[in-house]
Amino acid sequence: MRTHSFFLFAAALLLSACGERTPPPIGESRELVVLTREGPTILTRDENGGRAGFEYDLVALFAEELGKKLRLVVVRHDAEVISRLRDGRGHLGAAWLTAADAPALPAGPSFFTSANVVVQNENALTADKPEKLAGRALHVLAGSRQVAAARELQGRIDDLRIVEHPGRDEFALLEMVAQQRDATALVDRAALDIAANFYPQLQHELDLNGDIPVVWLFAAGAEPTLIERARAFVERIRADGTLARLADRYFGHVDRLDQIDAMRFIERVRTLLPRYRTDFQTAQVATGIDWRLLAALAYQESHWDPLATSPTGVRGMMMLTADTADQLRVSNRLDAKQSIRAGARYLADLRDMLPATVAEPDRTWLAVAAYNLGMGHMNGARYIAQTLKRDPDSWYEMKRVLPLLARPQYYQRLKSGRGRGGEAVIMTENIRVFYDILSRFEPVYRPFADDGIAAAHDAAPGTAR
Repeated sequence: MRTHSFFLFAAALLLSACGERTPPPIGESRELVVLTREGPTILTRDENGGRAGFEYDLVALFAEELGKKLRLVVVRHDAEVISRLRDGRGHLGAAWLTAADAPALPAGPSFFTSANVVVQNENALTADKPEKLAGRALHVLAGSRQVAAARELQGRIDDLRIVEHPGRDEFALLEMVAQQRDATALVDRAALDIAANFYPQLQHELDLNGDIPVVWLFAAGAEPTLIERARAFVERIRADGTLARLADRYFGHVDRLDQIDAMRFIERVRTLLPRYRTDFQTAQVATGIDWRLLAALAYQESHWDPLATSPTGVRGMMMLTADTADQLRVSNRLDAKQSIRAGARYLADLRDMLPATVAEPDRTWLAVAAYNLGMGHMNGARYIAQTLKRDPDSWYEMKRVLPLLARPQYYQRLKSGRGRGGEAVIMTENIRVFYDILSRFEPVYRPFADDGIAAAHDAAPGTAR
């Protein structure tokens, strides 16, 4: 099913590229035409066809600031983005590029820093120095900037073979390395950071060329005003915190788990989760919350142990307090079905209690934190945020405020008193990782797909990853 979906998506990408035309200068155009490609740091689509991605969000905000409609032209790889920019068939390229990829093209300001890294299967002979790659095959994505880096390396190392893979993305290449004992690849560090939780067999000990600024590249002959507007845009979103919030949304939680924790979780997904999958899916139907998010929450709470009990008296799969269980009419907290149903309902109620000003995905993560902390403490933390001129509707801001609930100078002013806000932050960030992993390996649940109303029951948070 996932393979079929991939080929449908690939066909759609090629069709979008075929519909490309040379755009008028930006001053005369109603659209900002952006050349891009699919990739974990750039552009992804969820199961419902919705677009997401760090760089996609950036160009969408830039188009909005320009007052232009965003038109994406999605092509196969970096080299094609650059080729089309040279021909003027787009206003800019947003594909996790660097100025060195096309020195003749105008470059905008850097908005992120990454690197080229050598990644291996954990069972391969360690390559912590370039010389240790001698005699190996180095796998790269065809048309990527890593091809040039690999060729430069090949000129210095004996018998280094380069294997280019067309038609793949970074995750597919990294999955291959995870599954093949002797495979070695050259990839982008940010893509590896995301993939490492999905494939804990990956390891890397060698960075090439140091840090590389990621930029937008502009078409040959681009209007200087467009490049200047891009420069001012990046400076503004860096200054007002928008850039940091977007980076946190996509990358802020990816390094939470160590290799052992990730491997243990993936193993339990295979062996333990099937016992309770139907219960989580039933809870999704009742609440509209993605069953995979509910499962991630339950794993953080109890490691999917229906008999779990904490020293503070919370019990069961979803670790409910006695009071919460009574309010939700749970007769036996150690019954997995009752616990999952009640925990899902409690999370949905918490999410509904938040003000309408809180948008997704922040709404979901604040509700998850309140699941651990209680809404009284969450409201207290939101008050503290306001006094500190922080945004109480932003998870990025609140995860820095919540630990203050343990400090007397803050909690003594609150009716709710002292709270374990730091613990709630750790729990929520872990759940974000577990949810990412489940979203990659477990399909979305659409119980009403056959009668055309699945969309009404598709899970929140739509872009919460």
